[in-house]
Amino acid sequence: MQVADLPDAAPFRIAMLHKSRAEVLGADGPITLIFPPDMTSADVAVGDWVLASGGRIAHILPRHSVLQRRAAGTGVGLQLIAANVDTMLIVTACGLEFNAARVERYLVLAHASGITPVIVLTKADVVDPEPFNQQATAVAGGAPVLALNAKTGAAALLPFITAGKTAVLMGSSGVGKSTLANGLLGADTLATGGVREKDERGRHTTTARHLFALPNGGWLIDTPGVREVQLADVDAGIDMLFADILELGEGCHFRDCTHKTEPKCAVQAAIARGEVDPARLERWRKLVAEGADNAAALTQSQTRAAGRHTKKSAAKHGLRD
Repeated sequence: MQVADLPDAAPFRIAMLHKSRAEVLGADGPITLIFPPDMTSADVAVGDWVLASGGRIAHILPRHSVLQRRAAGTGVGLQLIAANVDTMLIVTACGLEFNAARVERYLVLAHASGITPVIVLTKADVVDPEPFNQQATAVAGGAPVLALNAKTGAAALLPFITAGKTAVLMGSSGVGKSTLANGLLGADTLATGGVREKDERGRHTTTARHLFALPNGGWLIDTPGVREVQLADVDAGIDMLFADILELGEGCHFRDCTHKTEPKCAVQAAIARGEVDPARLERWRKLVAEGADNAAALTQSQTRAAGRHTKKSAAKHGLRD
């Protein structure tokens, strides 16, 4: 169906998804739309722009960016996280919760999706933020790093969510995403929760992705907390974040150097000089291997799905081997 075929349809933006319907925001405020028979909630993402007529979604408009991850469960499909996002606010807390490898995974996801990342360090009012600022800056690849108090410092994020732009909050439970969202919205719209003292892990207070219109004309998507994002189809993001390792690799003696035990390895030489953190190299290896494994799993899944479709089509038309 083409847009020209829908002269009476109006544009709406997906704010929250349910099994058979979507909460959307339009020119006259929020309404609820139902999905057509050939569409499910898995086909759209929070942040999508759609055309609707008669209380039903009729068409999904093209996306300028899309966030997706390897789906939970079988892990062989892709799950949409959000669409039409300009900035990813990677929220993590100073203290035991901080994990450089997890921050890198979000950075890879942002770069692979063509989204500008910003690292936000919360709890800077209760923990000295400087050690965590240094660690975050070391892996940021040039992305901005902000240390703040989530309860009072949300305004520091506004320069990254200007009018017409969309930001998504990503991070684990209990790091202050909903608190930041409330600060940006200027109201206690979202429930917030504390963390366990023994490991500083939070409880899930946001249970579904939700899009909000901000007072300054920007848009904000709040997401449930996750401990780790399963990455898929992010090779470009890995290459961008670890460009220093790839550039060093160009100087290795062997073209297929694995940067482990090969002689005249430029990457190992840089590690010996203290220019590259060996832990960073190991994280790069892990992400590259995971990307390859996930790509293979997705290809196998798509091949099986195509085979099932072919068999179903043949049966429908009365064809046999």
